[in-house]
Amino acid sequence: MTDTASPDLQPPTSDLQKYFARFIPAIETEMRRSVAASDDPTLTLFYGMLHYHLGWVDTDLKPAHFDAGKRIRPVLTLLCCEASGGEWRRALPAAAAVELLHNFSLIHDDIEDNDPVRRGRPTLWKVWGVPQAINAGDALYTMAHTTLNGLVEYHVPAERVLAARRRFDRACITLTQGQHLDLGFESRTSVTEAEYVRMISGKTAALIEAACGLGALIGNHEFAAQYEAFGRGLGLAFQIQDDLLGIWGDPQVTGKPAGNDLRHHKKSLPVAYGLDRSAEFRRLYTQAEVDVTAARAELDRVGAREYAGQLAAQHHQQAWQALTATGQQNTAMEALRELATQLLKRSA
Repeated sequence: MTDTASPDLQPPTSDLQKYFARFIPAIETEMRRSVAASDDPTLTLFYGMLHYHLGWVDTDLKPAHFDAGKRIRPVLTLLCCEASGGEWRRALPAAAAVELLHNFSLIHDDIEDNDPVRRGRPTLWKVWGVPQAINAGDALYTMAHTTLNGLVEYHVPAERVLAARRRFDRACITLTQGQHLDLGFESRTSVTEAEYVRMISGKTAALIEAACGLGALIGNHEFAAQYEAFGRGLGLAFQIQDDLLGIWGDPQVTGKPAGNDLRHHKKSLPVAYGLDRSAEFRRLYTQAEVDVTAARAELDRVGAREYAGQLAAQHHQQAWQALTATGQQNTAMEALRELATQLLKRSA
């Protein structure tokens, strides 16, 4: 499966830069509080593995700072809280919970995909084995829920805390449903576009949608539906853009071999489009070793790249319209628009 964990954004500018500078340290503090080590020496490795995955320690469990992603999802939570009229600090437990849940999914993804490396370092299972990595992922899943309960400490009304828990749990189910579909695609020779969109709606868009909806729910629940629609459109556009980069991205920028997704028989949107429209592409894609150059040329011939780009732009526009429907105008709203544009136009 394609790693959609950490879009490589250009350094944020204008209002967005200010928000990143303000939010990221607060998010990290909240996460560290949620995953704080125990005084029990028998649990040193247990917490050390979690801290390793989150980029806080090395394999010897010594303090270090490694790439842990751009924290896009929790930033979206805080931006949506402020944009909807709330105080962003009250949404910190929700933002941290979203990021912990995301990292739970990455640990399990790496195991299920047999991926030995993530963000330039050995994956958790590669260092400590599959059983311990599964357990560490389960721990992050649970900690994500206990972290969300911290909304009470930030004086969020009880009814909104309950609503946030329900929304979070719904995202958890949808996320794992998307993963189920994605895993099933690996053994199939073809996937329809509708099936693909259903899969990424769960695997990628569901958590981004929930991240935005939770922020608005805590900030001003009146607009939660619009912010969720924004997140859903953004998540779909982001994944389709990721699919395009997996086939046509510049390896000097993406850090991956050209056409890597084709080489690994990924069932992305351009591939689904090509499988449905070209017998030649179907023939090429059923080979044990895909001729990447020929397969990419065939996708170009049938218009798969153009179609995927248009669909990504369409979902981006829907996300934009959902924000406009709130009728709100403030600096956080403008930062959301800028972030959405960067995610769609990124080159890695």
